[in-house]
Amino acid sequence: MTEAAPDVAVLLADDHALMRESFRALLDVSPGYTPVGEACNGAEAVRMAGQLRPDVVLMDVRMPKMDGIEATRQICSAPATADVKVLILTTFDLDEYVYSALRAGASGFLVKDATAAELLNGIRLVAAGEALLAPRVTRRLIATFTGQGEPATPRGLNMITEREREVLGLIARGLSNTEIAEHLHLGVGTVKTHITRLLSKLGVRDRAQLVITAYESGLVRPSAH
Repeated sequence: MTEAAPDVAVLLADDHALMRESFRALLDVSPGYTPVGEACNGAEAVRMAGQLRPDVVLMDVRMPKMDGIEATRQICSAPATADVKVLILTTFDLDEYVYSALRAGASGFLVKDATAAELLNGIRLVAAGEALLAPRVTRRLIATFTGQGEPATPRGLNMITEREREVLGLIARGLSNTEIAEHLHLGVGTVKTHITRLLSKLGVRDRAQLVITAYESGLVRPSAH
């Protein structure tokens, strides 16, 4: 008999008590999720992430004392919380704060009017190491907020192989590991190996950062269409 997957431990960070209570109530009645704490500002979120080591922080952007962007940066860059995933909640999908949060290390974002099913699925995906980034929205974000200058060339991009470049481009277009494997006629294990090497060579922490790198380097062209 297969053992059930452990619950996803979630820290809720939002300065509105009603919003936190709503999320907690949803997680309390949803099998497979455990709310482990509530933070009312970014500084508290950083402190509690270090203490509780949740799987996922559900992070609001606009909070007092420390906003969600700086809190995300501190959580994602600290060795003690490097494995903690951050899922950003925002009011608007095309939002400079969202782009900044992704640059700071967030694994994805959801708009606050998402359904309960979308929220739960998003938390589960991010906890599993996936990037919760709608490719079309990501392209719009990057096209809007990176300006019209020359593409940045991240350190390590010249070290990746042609196959790794193909995998990176497909990740940026939103394909899953299984879809990438089918597209390139590879095994899923081989795709995972390529992704591990990409993370190491490009010096990024997760799949979301690979997406950002692919667009910002010009490997995938941002487009609003």
